[in-house]
Amino acid sequence: MNRVRIFTVFLIALVAGGGLAYGTYDYLQNVPVKTVTVPTRRVVVANAPLALGSEIRRDDLVTVDWPSSAVPEGAFEDPAAIVGRGLIASVVRHEPILPGKLASKEAGSGLPPIIPPGKRAMSVRVNEVIGVAGYVLPGTHVDVVVTASANSKAEGTTSKVVLSNVQVLAAGTRLEQDSKDSKPVQVTVVTLLVTPDQAERLTLASTEGKIQLALRNPLDLESPETAGVTPGMLLGAVQQRPTAAAQPRRSASPSSPIPAPASQPAPTVEIIRGDKRVNVTVG
Repeated sequence: MNRVRIFTVFLIALVAGGGLAYGTYDYLQNVPVKTVTVPTRRVVVANAPLALGSEIRRDDLVTVDWPSSAVPEGAFEDPAAIVGRGLIASVVRHEPILPGKLASKEAGSGLPPIIPPGKRAMSVRVNEVIGVAGYVLPGTHVDVVVTASANSKAEGTTSKVVLSNVQVLAAGTRLEQDSKDSKPVQVTVVTLLVTPDQAERLTLASTEGKIQLALRNPLDLESPETAGVTPGMLLGAVQQRPTAAAQPRRSASPSSPIPAPASQPAPTVEIIRGDKRVNVTVG
């Protein structure tokens, strides 16, 4: 008897549940669907990751529908408007191509359009030691240390930092670091971003002596002045020269003499005799 009751209750629950499910499904199928239309515009985006300095080809671009209210300012609608122009910043896939990442039509592609106004790109030959074991990569900052002699004598040899906080533009032919790994890259040429004055100093340093690159922390922006070191100072035979920061300041004109300190006036004593006062110098 108990089994019959349990089976009856189970059968009723199954029929009721099935009926409710069918009714819900039938209701949802007959509910009218409201279609919302969002206005869109055609926007040119990258069809693949594009590296810094690369020339844009037609196969690198594709147009997609973009919500009109969210179209980036300056976005292009026609791919033909940017084909053949160079990139001054890297672009990831499906990223809109904006004017701020494009070189001018006359600048072309490659390294030249990346160089800011007033700057120069200068390459120096390096080896595994000079290139800091391959960790001098595009985007890093270095100091340039030169070892040279002013009088062609061994005792006059000096090592000194001649350029500080210089940006590396390219390592070999690479304009960007490999984002997939951080392994060192062995190169024979490093291209630095310098001013014309720094270019002259770098040229003289590389021709008259030996240069060494010192890798910097990108967050360290200080450029301390160094006095340089000679073999005698290195071995302790000669007293180390004070740095430029510790030396006293001189007049702006090198020909003007340094004024001598003013002499202190001799002490005097005032003597009063009746209605007369006399100042007498002591000593």
